[in-house]
Amino acid sequence: MSRRLSHFVVVFFYQQRKVFNMRVAIYCGSREGNNPIYIEKAIELGRTLAENGIGVVYGGANNGVMGAVADAALAAGGEVIGVTPAFDEWNEVTHLGLTELHYVSTMHERKALMIQLSDLFIALPGGAGTMDEFFDVFTLTQIGQQDKAVCLYNVNHFYEPLRTHFDKMVAEGFMPTEHLELLHMLETPQDALNLVAKIEAKQKSL
Repeated sequence: MSRRLSHFVVVFFYQQRKVFNMRVAIYCGSREGNNPIYIEKAIELGRTLAENGIGVVYGGANNGVMGAVADAALAAGGEVIGVTPAFDEWNEVTHLGLTELHYVSTMHERKALMIQLSDLFIALPGGAGTMDEFFDVFTLTQIGQQDKAVCLYNVNHFYEPLRTHFDKMVAEGFMPTEHLELLHMLETPQDALNLVAKIEAKQKSL
Protein backbone atom coordinates (compact mmCIF):
# COMPACT_ATOMS: atom_id res chain seq x y z
CA MET A 1 0.00 0.00 0.00
CA SER A 2 1.40 3.40 -0.97
CA ARG A 3 2.89 5.52 1.80
CA ARG A 4 1.51 8.60 0.03
CA LEU A 5 -2.02 7.48 0.83
CA SER A 6 -3.63 10.14 3.02
CA HIS A 7 -6.77 8.35 4.25
CA PHE A 8 -8.52 5.17 3.17
CA VAL A 9 -11.37 3.48 5.01
CA VAL A 10 -12.63 -0.10 4.82
CA VAL A 11 -16.16 -0.74 6.11
CA PHE A 12 -16.89 -4.36 6.96
CA PHE A 13 -20.54 -4.66 5.92
CA TYR A 14 -20.91 -8.12 7.42
CA GLN A 15 -20.87 -6.47 10.84
CA GLN A 16 -24.37 -5.73 12.09
CA ARG A 17 -24.75 -1.96 12.00
CA LYS A 18 -26.18 -0.29 15.07
CA VAL A 19 -26.45 3.32 16.13
CA PHE A 20 -23.75 4.28 18.63
CA ASN A 21 -24.28 7.83 19.84
CA MET A 22 -21.04 7.95 21.84
CA ARG A 23 -17.57 6.75 20.93
CA VAL A 24 -14.60 6.38 23.23
CA ALA A 25 -11.02 6.52 22.00
CA ILE A 26 -8.98 3.85 23.75
CA TYR A 27 -5.23 4.44 23.94
CA CYS A 28 -3.38 1.30 25.02
CA GLY A 29 -0.45 -1.01 24.41
CA SER A 30 0.21 -3.46 21.60
CA ARG A 31 1.84 -5.69 24.23
CA GLU A 32 0.06 -7.69 26.93
CA GLY A 33 2.18 -6.59 29.87
CA ASN A 34 3.60 -8.89 32.55
CA ASN A 35 0.46 -9.11 34.69
CA PRO A 36 -2.72 -10.84 33.38
CA ILE A 37 -4.81 -8.11 35.00
CA TYR A 38 -4.03 -5.73 32.13
CA ILE A 39 -5.71 -8.01 29.59
CA GLU A 40 -8.52 -8.90 32.00
CA LYS A 41 -9.38 -5.26 32.62
CA ALA A 42 -9.12 -4.41 28.92
CA ILE A 43 -11.63 -7.16 28.14
CA GLU A 44 -13.92 -5.95 30.91
CA LEU A 45 -13.84 -2.37 29.63
CA GLY A 46 -14.39 -3.30 25.99
CA ARG A 47 -17.33 -5.54 26.87
CA THR A 48 -18.88 -2.97 29.20
CA LEU A 49 -18.70 -0.18 26.63
CA ALA A 50 -20.30 -2.37 23.95
CA GLU A 51 -23.07 -3.61 26.24
CA ASN A 52 -23.96 0.00 26.99
CA GLY A 53 -24.09 1.10 23.37
CA ILE A 54 -20.78 2.97 23.38
CA GLY A 55 -18.51 2.59 20.37
CA VAL A 56 -14.74 2.08 20.55
CA VAL A 57 -12.12 3.91 18.50
CA TYR A 58 -8.61 2.53 18.82
CA GLY A 59 -5.31 1.93 17.04
CA GLY A 60 -6.46 -0.96 14.87
CA ALA A 61 -4.15 -3.75 16.06
CA ASN A 62 -5.09 -7.36 16.82
CA ASN A 63 -2.52 -7.92 19.56
CA GLY A 64 -1.81 -6.93 23.15
CA VAL A 65 -4.15 -4.77 25.17
CA MET A 66 -5.42 -3.22 21.92
CA GLY A 67 -6.56 -6.56 20.55
CA ALA A 68 -8.17 -7.53 23.85
CA VAL A 69 -10.31 -4.37 23.98
CA ALA A 70 -11.39 -4.74 20.35
CA ASP A 71 -12.22 -8.44 20.53
CA ALA A 72 -14.23 -8.03 23.74
CA ALA A 73 -16.27 -5.15 22.34
CA LEU A 74 -16.93 -7.01 19.08
CA ALA A 75 -17.96 -10.17 20.93
CA ALA A 76 -20.52 -8.11 22.85
CA GLY A 77 -22.00 -6.73 19.64
CA GLY A 78 -20.21 -3.41 19.79
CA GLU A 79 -18.93 -0.99 17.19
CA VAL A 80 -15.13 -0.95 16.91
CA ILE A 81 -13.36 1.49 14.62
CA GLY A 82 -9.65 1.04 14.00
CA VAL A 83 -7.27 3.76 12.83
CA THR A 84 -3.97 2.34 11.65
CA PRO A 85 -0.94 3.61 9.72
CA ALA A 86 -0.49 2.18 6.24
CA PHE A 87 3.04 0.96 6.99
CA ASP A 88 4.16 -2.43 5.69
CA GLU A 89 5.46 -3.41 9.13
CA TRP A 90 1.96 -2.91 10.61
CA ASN A 91 0.11 -5.12 8.14
CA GLU A 92 0.57 -8.37 10.05
CA VAL A 93 -0.92 -6.99 13.27
CA THR A 94 -3.84 -5.09 11.71
CA HIS A 95 -7.23 -6.32 12.96
CA LEU A 96 -9.35 -7.28 9.94
CA GLY A 97 -12.58 -8.06 11.78
CA LEU A 98 -13.58 -4.54 12.80
CA THR A 99 -16.67 -2.49 12.05
CA GLU A 100 -14.52 0.04 10.22
CA LEU A 101 -10.80 0.25 9.54
CA HIS A 102 -9.22 3.57 8.59
CA TYR A 103 -5.77 3.57 6.97
CA VAL A 104 -3.77 6.79 7.31
CA SER A 105 -0.31 7.84 6.14
CA THR A 106 1.30 9.10 9.34
CA MET A 107 1.12 8.69 13.09
CA HIS A 108 0.09 12.36 13.31
CA GLU A 109 -2.90 11.69 11.03
CA ARG A 110 -3.76 8.66 13.13
CA LYS A 111 -3.95 10.68 16.34
CA ALA A 112 -5.89 13.50 14.67
CA LEU A 113 -8.50 11.14 13.21
CA MET A 114 -8.96 9.31 16.50
CA ILE A 115 -9.63 12.65 18.18
CA GLN A 116 -12.08 13.61 15.44
CA LEU A 117 -14.03 10.34 15.68
CA SER A 118 -14.28 10.22 19.48
CA ASP A 119 -16.30 11.86 22.24
CA LEU A 120 -13.87 11.15 25.07
CA PHE A 121 -10.48 9.53 25.58
CA ILE A 122 -9.29 6.77 27.91
CA ALA A 123 -5.66 5.71 28.24
CA LEU A 124 -5.17 2.15 29.46
CA PRO A 125 -1.72 0.84 30.38
CA GLY A 126 0.75 0.93 27.51
CA GLY A 127 4.17 2.12 26.43
CA ALA A 128 5.64 5.17 24.72
CA GLY A 129 3.03 5.18 21.95
CA THR A 130 0.19 5.22 24.46
CA MET A 131 1.84 8.08 26.33
CA ASP A 132 2.32 9.98 23.07
CA GLU A 133 -1.39 9.69 22.28
CA PHE A 134 -2.41 10.64 25.81
CA PHE A 135 -0.12 13.66 26.10
CA ASP A 136 -1.10 14.88 22.64
CA VAL A 137 -4.81 15.06 23.47
CA PHE A 138 -4.21 16.25 27.06
CA THR A 139 -2.04 19.11 25.78
CA LEU A 140 -4.76 20.09 23.31
CA THR A 141 -7.16 20.16 26.26
CA GLN A 142 -4.83 22.37 28.29
CA ILE A 143 -4.50 24.96 25.52
CA GLY A 144 -8.21 24.96 24.74
CA GLN A 145 -8.03 23.27 21.34
CA GLN A 146 -10.38 20.46 22.34
CA ASP A 147 -12.88 20.09 25.19
CA LYS A 148 -13.60 16.36 25.31
CA ALA A 149 -12.86 14.47 28.52
CA VAL A 150 -9.40 12.90 28.91
CA CYS A 151 -9.00 9.93 31.26
CA LEU A 152 -6.37 7.61 32.69
CA TYR A 153 -7.64 4.11 33.54
CA ASN A 154 -5.60 3.27 36.62
CA VAL A 155 -5.43 -0.51 36.22
CA ASN A 156 -3.22 -2.13 38.88
CA HIS A 157 -2.20 1.39 40.06
CA PHE A 158 -0.37 1.79 36.74
CA TYR A 159 -0.88 5.54 36.47
CA GLU A 160 -0.35 6.54 40.09
CA PRO A 161 3.32 7.50 39.46
CA LEU A 162 2.21 9.72 36.57
CA ARG A 163 -0.45 11.37 38.71
CA THR A 164 2.21 11.97 41.37
CA HIS A 165 4.41 13.56 38.71
CA PHE A 166 1.56 15.84 37.66
CA ASP A 167 1.22 16.89 41.30
CA LYS A 168 4.95 17.67 41.23
CA MET A 169 4.44 19.82 38.11
CA VAL A 170 1.77 21.79 39.95
CA ALA A 171 3.86 22.10 43.12
CA GLU A 172 6.88 23.36 41.15
CA GLY A 173 4.84 25.89 39.20
CA PHE A 174 4.91 24.21 35.78
CA MET A 175 1.19 23.38 35.60
CA PRO A 176 -1.82 25.33 36.90
CA THR A 177 -4.02 23.42 39.32
CA GLU A 178 -7.02 23.94 37.05
CA HIS A 179 -5.23 22.05 34.26
CA LEU A 180 -4.77 19.03 36.51
CA GLU A 181 -8.49 19.18 37.23
CA LEU A 182 -9.11 18.55 33.51
CA LEU A 183 -7.80 14.99 33.93
CA HIS A 184 -10.12 12.17 35.02
CA MET A 185 -8.74 9.14 36.88
CA LEU A 186 -10.84 5.99 36.36
CA GLU A 187 -10.67 2.90 38.55
CA THR A 188 -13.51 0.80 37.08
CA PRO A 189 -15.58 0.53 33.88
CA GLN A 190 -18.48 1.98 35.87
CA ASP A 191 -16.44 5.16 36.32
CA ALA A 192 -16.30 5.41 32.52
CA LEU A 193 -20.07 4.88 32.23
CA ASN A 194 -20.70 7.55 34.86
CA LEU A 195 -18.56 10.01 32.91
CA VAL A 196 -20.35 9.16 29.66
CA ALA A 197 -23.69 9.78 31.39
CA LYS A 198 -22.53 13.22 32.54
CA ILE A 199 -21.35 14.09 29.02
CA GLU A 200 -24.65 12.97 27.49
CA ALA A 201 -26.62 14.96 30.06
CA LYS A 202 -24.54 18.06 29.32
CA GLN A 203 -25.07 17.64 25.58
CA LYS A 204 -28.84 17.33 26.02
CA SER A 205 -28.93 20.51 28.10
CA LEU A 206 -27.30 22.61 25.38
